[in-house]
Amino acid sequence: MTSLDPRADPGAEPSEAITLALHEAATQDVLDTMADDVVLELGWGRLIFGQTFADPERLAAVLRDEAQGRRDICIYAREPHVLVAKAPAELFIDPSHTYRLRFTEDFDAGPPLSGFTVRTLQSREDADEMNRVYVRCGMVPAPTDVIWDNHQHQDSVDYLVAVTDDGSVIGTVTGVDHKTLFSDPEEGSSLWTLAVDPTATLPGVGAALTRRLAAIYRDRGRAYMDLSVTHDNNAAIALYEKLGFTRVPVMAVKRKNAINEPLFTHPPETVDDLNPYARIIADEAMRRGIWVEVLDAEAGEMRLSHGGRSVVTRESLSEYTSAVAMSRCDDKRLTRRIVSDAGIKVPKGRLATFDDADHAFLAEVGDVVVKPTRGEQGKGITVGVDGPEELDAALARAREQHPEVLIEQRAEGDDLRLVVIDGKVVAAALRKPAEVTGTGRHTIAELIEAQSRRREAATGGESRIPIDVVTESTVKEAGYSFDDVLPEGEQLRVRRTANLHQGGTIHDVTATVHPELCRVAVTAAAAIGIPVTGIDLLVPDVTEPEYAFIEANERPGLANHEPQPTAQAFVDFLFPNQPGLPQAWTPDEVPGPA
Repeated sequence: MTSLDPRADPGAEPSEAITLALHEAATQDVLDTMADDVVLELGWGRLIFGQTFADPERLAAVLRDEAQGRRDICIYAREPHVLVAKAPAELFIDPSHTYRLRFTEDFDAGPPLSGFTVRTLQSREDADEMNRVYVRCGMVPAPTDVIWDNHQHQDSVDYLVAVTDDGSVIGTVTGVDHKTLFSDPEEGSSLWTLAVDPTATLPGVGAALTRRLAAIYRDRGRAYMDLSVTHDNNAAIALYEKLGFTRVPVMAVKRKNAINEPLFTHPPETVDDLNPYARIIADEAMRRGIWVEVLDAEAGEMRLSHGGRSVVTRESLSEYTSAVAMSRCDDKRLTRRIVSDAGIKVPKGRLATFDDADHAFLAEVGDVVVKPTRGEQGKGITVGVDGPEELDAALARAREQHPEVLIEQRAEGDDLRLVVIDGKVVAAALRKPAEVTGTGRHTIAELIEAQSRRREAATGGESRIPIDVVTESTVKEAGYSFDDVLPEGEQLRVRRTANLHQGGTIHDVTATVHPELCRVAVTAAAAIGIPVTGIDLLVPDVTEPEYAFIEANERPGLANHEPQPTAQAFVDFLFPNQPGLPQAWTPDEVPGPA
């Protein structure tokens, strides 16, 4: 870290003057007030406070002693360039910015919270829920014992959680009090691992957690709160700057490991341009030493090569999926017939003829789903059609996507996606339509926009709630318009379909899905003749065997199912001689309740 020299700038902040003294070792008395060689264990890794180390050799040795699978961070090193020079093959300067919030008398506590509260950690169950949020955000989790032990015995660590009115944890943040930890003469504090569940529907969770943590340290008399944010995380940077943080010239140093690899290596030229569904496969392949050549970044098309074997993939679609199998999945009418012949239950349906026969079918079954026989990402699909005029409009929308349209009796239940790879179920998840939660202050349009931004950020731009006639009619059906203010705490479903590309959310149920549903998925994949697929069922309860088959997807989004080992299973399928088979289930050994 460097700072303004108070000798050259009489108006320099006191904290900046002390920082200069620390880094130049100009005032030994200041250094002597601090504890030596301070390392704080947080479970996902260690925080190493570089300003407490007088010997860069010792500091480098501590960083090099990082445990496998961890992510240590050294911040405030007095001379980070010298530190890296002590072990250039193992250490690197993290490409992140440090932002600082200086506490003043006019500190902004923010607006009142709606639909959730922020509180301190209260139980081991809270710690488990923190880890669930970490995993959903793609972050390294921490052992529950470490979090709980820090909470009980480490006064310098503060854990906060954001909790909805029904008790669900939707966000978390960790704070460190530097004064308590090592008698910091700067009276500083710092924020770490801010995470908000990407499926949360309430706005302002991250800002509320940040403000609450800042208020805690301000009330303790601390001078500022720092945080580190990746240089290209524009959404987070915009939030912090809105909250009053300003950038300071502080650098962090990390060890070169598999987790940090994207920060210090140069991947193939356009790997960074891949969408999340292709990138998760590329990352898994590169971790195994498999060469990745990007052929078309926009399409997610790559060539993976290892040991004389070369395979072209397009996201989770590979050369090993035959054209016949792909065409069977592409034609929903054909898919229905094939799986029905295999003994799988499908809803009653018909190919639309765009005449009175369509209306007669609607009158017979009462409630239908209308969808083009070919298409993806939920385009042209209308769910819950129960009137003649609505049927005609839904048929017209579907026909815009493809001339052939399927009308199916609507089955009750939740949308279950089972990912089948090489005859095994590797992940199961419920997919739920997009919904928003009222704050009592924001319009429904504003809530949809806020939720869209969060979903877009969480999926690399892949998921966003469309503002179209379907969303408008769904909101209108509930008795509202876009301009209405939704009452605080009220949840409103704004789309009928659970498609992730249209703002839907996904919830892992791999550990609880009924064995019969897994058997159905494997049987359907085998009947279609496809090695990698996403089988969609409607189920009243994932722990029960009842279902209705909906469709099969020839290119399931593997990134949607983290932390389940979908990418590992896919690469294992492509390169069967590679070590490290993930957990998966065959028809004879499927997961389910005990």
